[in-house]
Amino acid sequence: MTKTFSIGFALLFCTTLPAADFSPLDVKTGQWESTVTGQTTGMPPIPDDVLNRMTPEQRAKIQAAMQARGGSKATVNKSCLTKDKLDKAFNLGDETTKSCSRSLITSSGRKQEINMDCVREGMKSTGTVKVEAVDSENIKGSMQMTVTNGEHTLNMNYIFASKWIGPVCAEK
Repeated sequence: MTKTFSIGFALLFCTTLPAADFSPLDVKTGQWESTVTGQTTGMPPIPDDVLNRMTPEQRAKIQAAMQARGGSKATVNKSCLTKDKLDKAFNLGDETTKSCSRSLITSSGRKQEINMDCVREGMKSTGTVKVEAVDSENIKGSMQMTVTNGEHTLNMNYIFASKWIGPVCAEK
């Protein structure tokens, strides 16, 4: 369930949102650096039939890994923001797009807020992504998600700050 979040995380949500309602953030394109701090609590919504096939050692390992991830940790990464990416709303990938409905709450050159509701393989996810362009070179935001299968619930809370590095993206 680990994902690397970046400026792309903040700016590429929901290509299925109506274009008339979506306004891109008023920020520069090019190389960005993002610092993301996240906290995950609870147990992953692993279906009971899968849990029942695990040994007690395997279950203990998952529980220990989740407790280790419970603390707040920061990651820093770089990404390239192009005009094409900026002109689309946030996207978590094709599978997510098919299994999620999204509501655009706010969309302007300064702020975006999107609510998500997903149902996939017996799991339900709900959450909100908020993004604010502090100015053309700085973005901040947050994501709160709850994932459940009815018996196990995982809560994810992330905040991020992104800063523009320059107009040319570094090659990978």
